[in-house]
Amino acid sequence: MTPRARTNQLLYQAELLPAVPAGDDEHAEARRMAGEEGALALLELALESLLREVTEHAGLERHDWHELLAPEGMALAELERLRGLAARPDSWLARLLGRIEALHSSEGVARRTGGAAQGLIAVGSAAALGEELQDCLRAAKREIAELRQTSEEW
Repeated sequence: MTPRARTNQLLYQAELLPAVPAGDDEHAEARRMAGEEGALALLELALESLLREVTEHAGLERHDWHELLAPEGMALAELERLRGLAARPDSWLARLLGRIEALHSSEGVARRTGGAAQGLIAVGSAAALGEELQDCLRAAKREIAELRQTSEEW
């Protein structure tokens, strides 16, 4: 499979996972949370696959997003573009990277929708994670098309 095909496959799977019905039994909340975190994990894999794809011409040995998107990383146009996005807190990439970091923490990233502790006001919604991932995915697809065009020019 080519890096481009793998990126597409991972993006497609990440898009499908949260759409799987959680059901209405006692495990529904856990299934929803698993779908969200699973989709996020697939998006992290897709990001690394994308980095492999758009840096193919540079012949890099490693494609870890931490290294390639670090400010002191290699000077390639595609990476500079992604670094710029990652530095903008309102961008899809900055939001995605923040969620990926949370995914790797001991708390995880998915949250239960109900059962807020007494005396606390619940702000936002746990379902917002799935929506946020879908928003990031749509924006990523637009960006990927442009990155691929830039990469192909090389």
